[in-house]
Formats: sequence, structure tokens, C-alpha cells
Amino acid sequence: MDSALLDRVASEYFTSQDWGAYPPEAHEVWSILYRRRMGTLKENGARLFLDGADVIGLNEHEVPNLSEVNTVLEARTGWNAVPVTGFIPAREFFTCLALRRFPTTVTVRPMEKLDYLQEPDIFHDVFGHVPLHADPVFADFLQKFGAVAARARTEDETTWMARLFWFTVEFGLIRDNGETKVYGSGLISSAADAENALGPNCDRREFDIEAVIAQHFEIDRLQDVLFVVDDFEQLFEAVRIMEERLAA
Repeated sequence: MDSALLDRVASEYFTSQDWGAYPPEAHEVWSILYRRRMGTLKENGARLFLDGADVIGLNEHEVPNLSEVNTVLEARTGWNAVPVTGFIPAREFFTCLALRRFPTTVTVRPMEKLDYLQEPDIFHDVFGHVPLHADPVFADFLQKFGAVAARARTEDETTWMARLFWFTVEFGLIRDNGETKVYGSGLISSAADAENALGPNCDRREFDIEAVIAQHFEIDRLQDVLFVVDDFEQLFEAVRIMEERLAA
């Protein structure tokens, strides 16, 4: 994968963030969501998420300016959050990850849909995902995941990689100073999902790559089963195993 491939993906799917065009309501929505989630995440969010949010300069007062965020990320781990117009196909998405580019929706949800929005917005993509891109180990894992997932050819291989992504990047749990904390973006950005993940109705299991890729999930309901890692080195080892499996 090279810069020419990235250029082709960029020409079709990337856009720009006109930060100055956000109306006051957009910043107010961001502020409300930020305060709601950070109030809880200071207790149940992974320390690496909280540190990353601080490093990239997220704050409660305004929608993030991606050019400022990327100045920090690029220097720290080589990652950039790149604005896109919406969903992009899976293979192109994985290609972006392999090149340390994270496709980021830059729209802000309307005030009347504060609690739930079916499609992603900048709060889910930047608040939920991007802080962990400042962590060198997670950053390396996500880049490796993209490179491996982009090579999936069969339906089984695609399913395996989708499940690995779901139970780590989106809905992952981690042990943090003896406590189970949330780090997956779906848990970071959603109070209901995080509460469920740490509550009595969720079966929290030890992370095991064979169990993860065998575990079915549904995207439109609270999760019945989630997996807990000890550290992000486990994630890197898991994607290395999948690389060998897909190459066999």
C-alpha cells in the first residue's frame, strides 16, 4: 500500500472540514455530549483514552478542529483523522487504516438527536475513536489491523476481521489498575452501551482471539457478550495471528 493508492481513495471519499462554518448549536451539542460522557468516563473510562483526549486537545467548549488535532497526532504516532462525507466501503476503510488515516465524519448531530444517532458523526468518530490513536501501541495495532483486513478475500475472513474490530475498536474493555474500564468507541461515546458493558447483563469474557472471531454480534442492540484485554499488546498479538491465518 502506497501513497498513490491513498490518493485514489482520497479523490473519491475524502472531503474537508470547514470549521468556521459550524453554527453555535453545533458547538453547544458537542459541549453537552462532552460533559455528559466525560463526567462518567473519568470513573469508568480507560486511562489511555483520558490521556489521549488530553493530548489531542479535546475540550468541552467547541467542536474539534481536525487540522489542530492532526498536528499533534502526526508528530506522535503518524496518524491523521481525515474528513469524509459518510460511510465508505469496507476495503477502502481498511486501506485508510493501513496508511494511518482514520476516516472521520465531520457533521454534528442535531440537538433533537442527542442521545442516539444511527449514522456516525464527529462526536462518535473523534471523541470515541481518535484519542486512542495517540497511544503508540494502539496506533500500531490499528494500522496492522487495516493492512490485514484489507487482504481478506473470503466471507469467513471478512467475518473474522469484522468481529475482531467490533469487540476491540468498537466495544473493547480493558483492565486498568485492577478494574474493568471501557475503551471501545461505541462504549466511550454512548452512556447506555457503557453502562450495559459494565453491568450485570453483559457477559464479560477473557480476551481470546479464537473466541472473539467465533462470537456473533448484532449492531442494533445492547451487547450480551464483550471481551476484556489486559493491555493493547494483546490486540497487536491477535492481529498478528490473524495475519498468519489469512496468509495460510
